[in-house]
Amino acid sequence: MKKVFFTIAALIPLLAPAQGFQVNLQGQKQIAMGHAGTGLQLDAASVFFNPGAVSLLEHNSVSAGISPIFANSAFLSSSTSQTFRTDNPVGTPFTFYGVWGPERLRFKAGLGVYTPFGSGVNWGSSWEGRFALEQISLQSIFIQPTVSFQLTENLGIGAGFVYAPGSVNLQRALPVTSATLTQGKAELDGRASGIGFNAGIYFQPADVISVGLSYRSQVNMQVENGTATFTVPASLQGTTGFPAGNTFNAELPLPRTISLGVGLYPTEALTLSVQADYVGWSAFDTLAFDYATNTPVLQDTRSPRRYQDSFSFRLGGQYQVQEALALRAGAYYALTPVPEGYLTPETPDADRIGLSVGVGYRFGENFVIDASLLYLQTARRRDTNLETGLSGTFQTKALIPGISVTYLFK
Repeated sequence: MKKVFFTIAALIPLLAPAQGFQVNLQGQKQIAMGHAGTGLQLDAASVFFNPGAVSLLEHNSVSAGISPIFANSAFLSSSTSQTFRTDNPVGTPFTFYGVWGPERLRFKAGLGVYTPFGSGVNWGSSWEGRFALEQISLQSIFIQPTVSFQLTENLGIGAGFVYAPGSVNLQRALPVTSATLTQGKAELDGRASGIGFNAGIYFQPADVISVGLSYRSQVNMQVENGTATFTVPASLQGTTGFPAGNTFNAELPLPRTISLGVGLYPTEALTLSVQADYVGWSAFDTLAFDYATNTPVLQDTRSPRRYQDSFSFRLGGQYQVQEALALRAGAYYALTPVPEGYLTPETPDADRIGLSVGVGYRFGENFVIDASLLYLQTARRRDTNLETGLSGTFQTKALIPGISVTYLFK
């Protein structure tokens, strides 16, 4: 019975977000430029990247975009030298932005609906780490109404309130057996919500340079009355084992991000951008997991995670070939926040690189189509998880095309 308790406790880290859950796909122009947009005023995606730049945008607009994620992870077992691979569903992060302001006034209102955190991983039910994880689905949608003010001709500030609904579902095998059951199963399913804000300042002191600083606050996603379902032998059910109809509460911290970006304009046709992001993952130090009904084998738990703050560095460029045609390229390097001993199969995270290209074309006065293609790869990382004992080498690769359509108006 004691063994079963510890396998349930191992579910705790699977609810935790990590760098792998941070989805940096909030604008097609910016994705194509290494996702560097804090120091630029490219389009309505500034609602996310830097609300201070919104008031300086030339056009009012509405836009919608999507970036399907084709990602797979591989695991090389330290004990058997066998390789296992995920069969992940296609992720579908999306964006919607709207910006509007009277032509003669110095303010604009904006709205952003985007998906900055999410994950979908499926390792299957027969791989070596099935007792740590079979599959997980994490979704979040940030809804951000925004106001931006142009203080001077070259200086803007802005801020937006964030409401974030979301959901989580994770499943794993349990090492219990009976005459009719070769292994048990645990499934945790719940809805969550949180609030936060996004603020920024944008300044262009000269034609050849612009600077932006933004702060996206931490959002604590509260899971209340999530459903905990356990498929176990009859001898482990009920008030002394795993009661039916049990629920749980938890809090999932989505970290704050501070971004500093610089735009450079060597010629009228060429735009360059560099950006550094500081992500406050140290907020995820411990995760408390509270069951509505406790039993001798199912107790409330506090699980240490010890995540660390991390940095990412971004570089991008845009060349305006013609008035209607723009070409873009970029790259980034991101450091993992996950310390040794805490690597888990739902976020097999490591330092990563991303390479991107893109194109934009304007049709007439009102319509713009932007497309991007991003390739990212993590470093190979060998680790032994301190809670589950799963030991091996992980690596993740992803290919992410994307497209958006924008309508411009006065």
